[in-house]
Amino acid sequence: MAAFTLSPATSSQLRSGNNGPFLPAQGLMAKSAAKSQMVGRERGMKVTCQAASIPADNVPDMEKRKLMNLLLLGAIGLPTAGMLYPYTYFLVPPGSGGGGGGTPAKDALGNDIIAAEWIKTHGPGDRTLTQGLKGDPTYLVVENDKTLATYGINAVCTHLGCVVPWNKAENKFMCPCHGSQYNNQGKVVRGPAPLSLALAHADVSLDDGKVVFVPWTETDFRTGDAPWWS
Repeated sequence: MAAFTLSPATSSQLRSGNNGPFLPAQGLMAKSAAKSQMVGRERGMKVTCQAASIPADNVPDMEKRKLMNLLLLGAIGLPTAGMLYPYTYFLVPPGSGGGGGGTPAKDALGNDIIAAEWIKTHGPGDRTLTQGLKGDPTYLVVENDKTLATYGINAVCTHLGCVVPWNKAENKFMCPCHGSQYNNQGKVVRGPAPLSLALAHADVSLDDGKVVFVPWTETDFRTGDAPWWS
């Protein structure tokens, strides 16, 4: 015969029940439900405590993350600035200016060219590259009477932009890239270049004797046409 052991709470319920005798199965079900409620409360309290124990603004790794973000930004920014600098330098070439919108001619070392000193070291018929308008390579011309020509010749080929060297033996500018040729004043005499070399005025400053290149906007004296480069 099965025996049951009643807890005090169960005995009390059995004595005071108004709906008839209290069955043992009902006591077990009530005990199980109470236990489930207690476990649920305990779990809820644990979750609440964990969520409130570490505020969002006191995360231990926050300062490290900020430092790493700054380092990453610097690592990306410095190389980018380094790559952009040559393009900026090309688009805005350096220069000391010059009165009337002119640009002082500079030699291979970057020094301003003094007309009198240049004539002493460059003979008749000489054509030597200098730095001209917008930093373009430009030939400074010494005439046969050993005076400085009033024009400079831009050395950039009008075909595909190669720098055209002066061939003294041929008395021509001859492009090594595709065979274009120009006479001693830069007028095109052989293609594939479609146009003559650009011109610039080569003036001498009355103040300090420096050679100054000024944009050529008048008719091209070699062809009688309007300047294509202006």
